[in-house]
Amino acid sequence: MTHPHQQIREMLVAEHNCEGYGSDHVCLKVVAFAELPSRFGDFHVVAFSDTRDGKEHAAFVKGMPWNHENVPVRLHSECLTGDAIGSLRCDCRDQLESALKMIGEMDEGILLYLRQEGRGIGLTNKIRAYELQDSGLDTVQANEALGFRDDERDYSIAAHMLASMQVKSVRLITNNPRKIEGLQALGIQVNGRIPLVMPPNPHNADYLQTKAVKSGHLMDAPGNLHQAE
Repeated sequence: MTHPHQQIREMLVAEHNCEGYGSDHVCLKVVAFAELPSRFGDFHVVAFSDTRDGKEHAAFVKGMPWNHENVPVRLHSECLTGDAIGSLRCDCRDQLESALKMIGEMDEGILLYLRQEGRGIGLTNKIRAYELQDSGLDTVQANEALGFRDDERDYSIAAHMLASMQVKSVRLITNNPRKIEGLQALGIQVNGRIPLVMPPNPHNADYLQTKAVKSGHLMDAPGNLHQAE
């Protein structure tokens, strides 16, 4: 029987060609795999490269969830200002660290770190949106003023990563029903939802309120897939 780690290593050298996921035919290739001890627990990291634009994405994996069902999974979009600098305008760093701590205490789980800064609009446009928010617009209004939807993220990247790791079904760590709907539309079986609600601070209270009221985020107590739908 092939060891699960060997399955991943075989993916590194295998020729990978696929029709891709979603309308843009997103295709990702596994390019590296290594152990990653961290302050949140012992993980493995799997590096992916997008064959369309060369962007690099990563999966931080606890345990050996390959071919397993109901794997706890967090989709986390890159946020330089929050993740690295500790910005208080959002809850991104709090969610990232809480999700890693949660998964680190489980037998298995995955955090997908997606290079989709600013909900897919990029770092510069996110800062432009901040400027508009400083003048009184909320996050949705600011994005729309720049010509974007409130969320431009592409969940086909996450779907491809999960399929590449042969995850059969997931329990999604999220407050965002659109993530559930997006993955399900791409063929990923979502069997439950694990909330990840962060307490507000004086700088992000309006941001979190907008996420709930305008973007449909569920700022609730622990729930299930039925609540998320």
